[in-house]
Amino acid sequence: MSEKRDWLKRHADHLRRALMLEPRGHADMYGAILTEPVSPGSHAGILFMHNAGYSEMCGHGIIAATAIALGRGLIMPGGDGASIVYDTVAGTVRATARLNAHGYASVPAGQREACGASASWGEGPPESEECRDVLSVSYVNVPSFVLHGGLVVKLGPRQVRVDIAYGGEFYAIVDGESAALSIDGGHLAELRRVGMDIIRAVDQSQTIVHPLNPAVRGIAGTIFTGPPSREDADLRNATVFADGEVDRSPCGTGTAAVMAVIDAMGLLPAQRPFVHESLIGSRFTGRIVGRTTVGDYDAILPEIEGSAWITGEHSFILQDDDPFVNGFRM
Repeated sequence: MSEKRDWLKRHADHLRRALMLEPRGHADMYGAILTEPVSPGSHAGILFMHNAGYSEMCGHGIIAATAIALGRGLIMPGGDGASIVYDTVAGTVRATARLNAHGYASVPAGQREACGASASWGEGPPESEECRDVLSVSYVNVPSFVLHGGLVVKLGPRQVRVDIAYGGEFYAIVDGESAALSIDGGHLAELRRVGMDIIRAVDQSQTIVHPLNPAVRGIAGTIFTGPPSREDADLRNATVFADGEVDRSPCGTGTAAVMAVIDAMGLLPAQRPFVHESLIGSRFTGRIVGRTTVGDYDAILPEIEGSAWITGEHSFILQDDDPFVNGFRM
């Protein structure tokens, strides 16, 4: 999968820019590309892209791609009709959909109008779960672990403690209060700026590389954590990654990394679900389903669950004489 990603960088990066950036996308756009698999037993490969390049792994991308693939019949699932095994740059990931009571693709074409405004057909939120095939998606992530705990990085006159953890990508995890930042939409500019400063500070002071997968290296993003706004969540987070991009979801790979940190502190009981809240109030639920080691590091096998809704189907046009055919950023 890293070779497929590298081919995209060399030969088709103009398509990433055209789709992710304005006028077709925006600075915080995110995308996924399905490919042929590379491992026996996998159904598809998947590559992820953003405003600055490509990600090794993306949890919310797995959840969204699975909802689309099953809802639109793009991939033939496993024997249970609900499971898809993906190859990613970070490793193999198995996703399983929770289907409605009638099973996969249960709403015949002639009955779709009766479902009202159904997101499954690009018209908005469904009136009931009966009109949605895929209610939620869970996936067992790659082994997640803490690489460095309690690193001190300097931000101007201040020093901030960060934990470096891996959940499919490496993140610098920071307590929002210690960084004097509120985790809300009103502070996006500050979150972007400080998040990028932390990424640069860590990368300048540490060599961050996966002990078993040298294709995965460097800090992908900063995760600011804080108290949740909802009673049914454990933590609220804002994830800043790529070139100042802010995740609207609770960040699946980030949730796995945060779980690894909390588990290393002895604060995450094995049977207790961990609920992670995003800036917009959406939630992912994580569970530890196993333990292993990655080189010399103790690791957890996290299962992350969330939901995705199809919002539309789009045709993009690229014209050679369009001065902005490859996109632009403000």
